[in-house]
Amino acid sequence: MLYSRRDVGRLALAAGAVGIASPKMFAAAKPDSKIKGVQIGAITYSYRSMPDQSAEAHLRYFVDSGISAIEMETPLGNWTREKGNWNSSPAAAAAAAAGGGRGGGGGRAGSGAGRAGGGGRGPAPTYPVVAGMKTGFPNDQPAGQWNGVACPTAAGRAGGGAPAGSGGRGGGGGGRGPQTPEQIAAADAERKWRLALPMSIFKDLRTLYNNAGVSIYAVKEVHQATDEDLDYTFTVAKTLGASHVTLELPTGPNAEAELKKLGDWALKYKMLTAYHTHQQGSMHALDTAFEVSKGNAANVDLGHFMAASNPDGSPLEFLNKFHDRIASFHLKDRTSVAHCALNLPWGTGETPIPQILQTVQKNKWTMPATIELEYNIPEGSDAVKEVVKCLEFCRKALA
Repeated sequence: MLYSRRDVGRLALAAGAVGIASPKMFAAAKPDSKIKGVQIGAITYSYRSMPDQSAEAHLRYFVDSGISAIEMETPLGNWTREKGNWNSSPAAAAAAAAGGGRGGGGGRAGSGAGRAGGGGRGPAPTYPVVAGMKTGFPNDQPAGQWNGVACPTAAGRAGGGAPAGSGGRGGGGGGRGPQTPEQIAAADAERKWRLALPMSIFKDLRTLYNNAGVSIYAVKEVHQATDEDLDYTFTVAKTLGASHVTLELPTGPNAEAELKKLGDWALKYKMLTAYHTHQQGSMHALDTAFEVSKGNAANVDLGHFMAASNPDGSPLEFLNKFHDRIASFHLKDRTSVAHCALNLPWGTGETPIPQILQTVQKNKWTMPATIELEYNIPEGSDAVKEVVKCLEFCRKALA
C-alpha cells in the first residue's frame, strides 16, 4: 500500500499555514483500537519499511491499520525539520559543514534516544536449557530448534548479530569517537535552532492526528544534553498529549544518576519517563529505575522479554508484578533463546500475547499495549497490512 505526496496531501486540508485535517475528513473512517477496555496501539517504527516517512503519511498508515493510539518516533523529527524550516537554517549549514548530521530534532544524533547499534556479528549463539527456564506456549519442543527447524548459526543470522528473524535492533555498538570542533559547533547550533522552535508546530501535529481519531500516548525522542534540552523534550511530549516519553534503558557507570534525573524531570511535568528493554529485560532490570524516582516507569518489550528466557520470571510474571509501574508495553511474538530467539508472525511464536492482553483486560489496567512490527514482511504484503493482522489477533484474543 503505497502513498504519493498527493495522497497524503489529501490528509491535510488547508487550515492556516500548516494544514490541519478537517474533523469531518475522517468522520466515516476514524479508527478505534480500544478493544473491550484494552487500548491497543502501535509505534511509528512499525512502518519503517513504508516509502514515505512523513508525519502525514504515518497518520494514513495508522488510520488504514485501524490504530487509534500511538507511540511517536521518527515522524516527529521529520515534522520538526519541515515545519521548523531546518533546510534553510544556519544550523543545517553548520551540520553540513561538519560532515552531514541529520539534526533537526529527529535524527538520532544528540537525541539520547537512539536505538541500540548493530555491533559486530560476534560468536555463534548457544541455545541452552536452563533449569526453570520459561519457554512460553507451547513449551514442549526440544532446545536448539523451532518447529523442527534447527536454530541458525552465526553465518546465517540477520540484522548484524541478531538471530535470524529477530528484527536486528539490539546489539552493542562500539560507540563514537571524539567529536571535532566543527561537530561540537554544529550540535550547539542545532540545539539553539531546536530550542527556539514555537510549540505551535507541535500543537498543529496533535490537532492533525486527533482530528483523524488518533491520539499520541508516548513520544520516543529524548534530548538530554542540557537542562534546556530536557525541558524541550517534556514540553513537546506534553504538547502532543503524551503521558510519557520513552528511551532505551541507560547503562554504564552514570546510569543511576541519569535515571534519577530523568525520572525527577518527568515529575516536574506530571509525566513519566519509561524505559524500553530489549533482551536485557528481566524481573530485575528496572529495579534501580523504580527505586531512584517515582517518575520512572517501564516501556517493557514483552516479546524481547520472552526471547531473553529469564529463569527468574516470564512476561506474565513481570506484567503482574510491575503493572503499576508500566506506562506502556510493546508486543511481538518471539521464541525463547532455547528455541532460536526468532521474531515471528503473531500466533506462531512463544510470547503469550493472548494471556497478556486478557490479564490487562481482567484487571482493568489502563496501560497501552503497543504493536511493534519486527518480523519479516511476507512478499506481496506491507507494514500496514501486517499491523492489521496483529490488531485482528488482539481482537480475537479479547473476544
